[in-house]
Amino acid sequence: MSDNISYADKINNAAQVKRIAIGADHGSFDSKEMLKTYLQSIGYNVIDVGTDNNITKVDYPDFAYTVSKKVVSGECDRGIMLDAAGIGSCMVCNKVKGIRAALCWSEKTIQNSREHNNANVLTMGTNQHSSLELCTMAKLWLETRFEGGRHLQRINKMMAIERER
Repeated sequence: MSDNISYADKINNAAQVKRIAIGADHGSFDSKEMLKTYLQSIGYNVIDVGTDNNITKVDYPDFAYTVSKKVVSGECDRGIMLDAAGIGSCMVCNKVKGIRAALCWSEKTIQNSREHNNANVLTMGTNQHSSLELCTMAKLWLETRFEGGRHLQRINKMMAIERER
């Protein structure tokens, strides 16, 4: 029961998103920099976990893991991870206990990931979206609230499965 109370408190606090962890591999570095600047311009405190250039080849799992750890530790309210397709980063993020990462590619998937699944990490593929689309989707994701209600039971089941690992 205490897990549900604690989780409910987190849901209520999720509406007050202030700190965002953001990461990317070398191929998505430029998109990360652009998105970071945009999010800062609309009032978010963005914690950049890297990478720090688009030349040095790096592995996206390292940055996806760091974004996820910032979220589960409470240092950041939510996380955004970018790579070419977003798929690999989503897989890595979901390996971290407490993370519900969602690979989103449209307004509908963004809204569903938040309203129904209370996703706390967003992954996006930068090869599939323009800069404007990335900004629009990130803003919508950060502003969309979890509906709770019937969805809370499903989230609790999801988290119970995670605890069995």
